[in-house]
Amino acid sequence: MKPNPIPPKTGQESVWDYPRPAILEDTNKQLRVICNAIVLAETNRGKRVLETSHPPVYYFPPKDIKLEHLIATPKKTWCEWKGWCQYYDVSVDDKYINHGAWRYFDPTPNFLPIQEYYGFYAGFMDACYVNDELVTPQLGDFYGGWITTDIVGPFKGEVGTKGW
Repeated sequence: MKPNPIPPKTGQESVWDYPRPAILEDTNKQLRVICNAIVLAETNRGKRVLETSHPPVYYFPPKDIKLEHLIATPKKTWCEWKGWCQYYDVSVDDKYINHGAWRYFDPTPNFLPIQEYYGFYAGFMDACYVNDELVTPQLGDFYGGWITTDIVGPFKGEVGTKGW
């Protein structure tokens, strides 16, 4: 059962206005990931994936990430929209996060621009920011969306949303 979307106010986006299948777009918003008190990733040349009922998922170009802290794992998943994804552990000094990041190593044609880009689970990091606003992680054990005050839901991942 589809929920009742929250009507967006001026300057806000409703995730219920996002398309299905998902789309990819460039963003010049300032994105930042903090892990164990270091800036792990920071860019204003990111990309975001928009999909109905999901907050945006942000991706960072590799040159704007401290890649020495990412460790490839054997875990791989398939997304019908984006293609094949590989997961990375994050290791910063004494902090170790299993599957804290991912990238699409074999994307579908519409998502080729993120082939070398990385996403981060905000809930596993110390903090993640969009334009200096601390994000709220999308709920659920699978989703990587970042919620800010300019995004309204309800969002997939919350209790009772599995069938959306």
